[in-house]
Amino acid sequence: IEELGAIMHKLTAQGKSIILITHKLKEVMALSDRVTVIRRGKNIETLVNRDTSVDQLAELMVGRKVQLEVEKAPRQPGEVLLEVENLRCLNNRKVPVLKGCSFDVRAGEIFAIAGVDGNGQTELVEVLTGLRKPESGQIKFAGKDIFKAHTKDIIEEGVSHIPEDRQKRGLVMSHTLAENAILGSHKKAPFSKNGIMDYPKIHEYSRGLIEEFDVRTPSENVAASALSGGNQQKLIVARELKRDPMLLIASQPTRGVDVGAIEFIHRRLVEQRDHGKAVLLVSLELDEVMALADRIAVIYDGVIVGLVEGSKATERELGILMAGGTLEKSAEE
Repeated sequence: IEELGAIMHKLTAQGKSIILITHKLKEVMALSDRVTVIRRGKNIETLVNRDTSVDQLAELMVGRKVQLEVEKAPRQPGEVLLEVENLRCLNNRKVPVLKGCSFDVRAGEIFAIAGVDGNGQTELVEVLTGLRKPESGQIKFAGKDIFKAHTKDIIEEGVSHIPEDRQKRGLVMSHTLAENAILGSHKKAPFSKNGIMDYPKIHEYSRGLIEEFDVRTPSENVAASALSGGNQQKLIVARELKRDPMLLIASQPTRGVDVGAIEFIHRRLVEQRDHGKAVLLVSLELDEVMALADRIAVIYDGVIVGLVEGSKATERELGILMAGGTLEKSAEE
């Protein structure tokens, strides 16, 4: 990211013009000369970078003041809920991608896994949610062996999943919001009986979900494909949290969403933790990891190479571990 920024500055110094389209305010402030904020397809305001701030831009983008800092009180984690030991699996090309991954997640904590994309995070989440079969190792949830368990059984045990690809894994894009709101629970009461869907109850439930989680839509009858990315994500978060899971696996939960949705999702993750639930956060965003996590594990080449307390973590230390280095070697240098 820093190298790209340096290249962009060299280009503008040569008299080139660059249009940067992003919702990442850190990049906006570091790279731009002027900023135009658009909201719901309309030009809201154009500002000179040096005369504005991150807070002002966030407010213009969302239409209200946004809490950019994550507020969470210190907590003492409880019992271990998820135990992963020496986990190994192959990727889609039958190449080893998890090579002995081990960690545990406790009740009442946000446990984050940080790493450069492509180091096994996607496959790890797929294994934990039953979407990929592991080669060897051990996975226990609440003391029960769920190694190679089916996705349906994992959900029944009390695990919810916010997938990294909301359109491929999280929603049926052609289905309505009402139908998407009950995915995973659609064969259970009160949504169905003897294989027959109870649509009045489904619609009533989905309307309550949409209102509680502020999903912006004309009605629950709209197809998921008609929603913005942020509102699609909020619907998934609403559905998964409403199940009241013991463990929430959140993979890239704020990818491609605006600052308002980011604030909302962060607040909900912290609420889960404060209610004594376990949260496994997998994110490529270091700022997000450092703001939310009570403990941070760094994954590199399919192995956990470092474990850092969230309150003590620094961007430099995490960056060294993510690049395959060691903190001991870095200290010597």
